[in-house]
Amino acid sequence: MENLTFEESLEKLEDIVDKLESGDVPLDDAIEEFDNAMKLVKICNDKLTTAEESIAKIVQDNGEIENFEINE
Repeated sequence: MENLTFEESLEKLEDIVDKLESGDVPLDDAIEEFDNAMKLVKICNDKLTTAEESIAKIVQDNGEIENFEINE
């Protein structure tokens, strides 16, 4: 699961949310899907953090902005 791109992770997360929102998922399956969703959220968050750090470094290296931060 860790080798997924941000877009793939987000798509899988959206699929899980749709599945859980349908209300037709047995409890044990819902718990497993929720666990998978939380793993995907962490992957997405880690990738966004890495991207933010890369952008900040590029901007700083080019002398454009000293303290670049992406607002959430």
